[in-house]
Amino acid sequence: MGYFLQAVVSTEPVLRTVAGSVEGACVVPLGQHLSLLPMTDELFDAVTAAGGGELAGFWKVPAGFADTLATCSAGGPIAYVEADYFGGSGTQSAQVWAGGETVLGPLHSASEEPAPADGSPISQAFRRLGAVKGEHFDEFDAIGLGRHRDTDDWLPSPS
Repeated sequence: MGYFLQAVVSTEPVLRTVAGSVEGACVVPLGQHLSLLPMTDELFDAVTAAGGGELAGFWKVPAGFADTLATCSAGGPIAYVEADYFGGSGTQSAQVWAGGETVLGPLHSASEEPAPADGSPISQAFRRLGAVKGEHFDEFDAIGLGRHRDTDDWLPSPS
C-alpha cells in the first residue's frame, strides 16, 4: 500500500494567504493548531510563476512557489512537505520558512538511508511549526497525517 503527500502545512490563517482566491483550494484542519493545504493540480497551476525558481529535490513544487511561501511566512512559519512511499520504500522531503527566510532544509531522505537522528524531514519540519510528539510515534503521527494515504483524499468529497 502506498502513501503519497504533497502539501503546504501551517496555521489556517497563513494557509488562507497562500490559497488566496484559488478555486478548489482546500485548507484542512489537522491537530495541534496546524492545517494542511493539499497541492492539487489546480493549486499548482494557479501559483506557478513563469520563470520562477525551482526547489531542488521536490517533484511537485510550482516554479516560483518558494518565493510565495517565504512571503507568506511573515504571518507564521510554513512548511512544504512531500512523501512518496510504496511497499515500504520511498522518499520524503521538507522545507520550512519563517519571517521570509528558509529556516530548515531543504531536507530529503530515502527509506534505504539510515534514519536521521533528528527524525524524518517531515517530523523535523512539524517541530519547527510547533508540533509536539507527545505519546505519538512522531510529529507526523501527532498532527494526524496518517488519516489519509493520498493527497487527493484530503479534499472534500464532491456533493
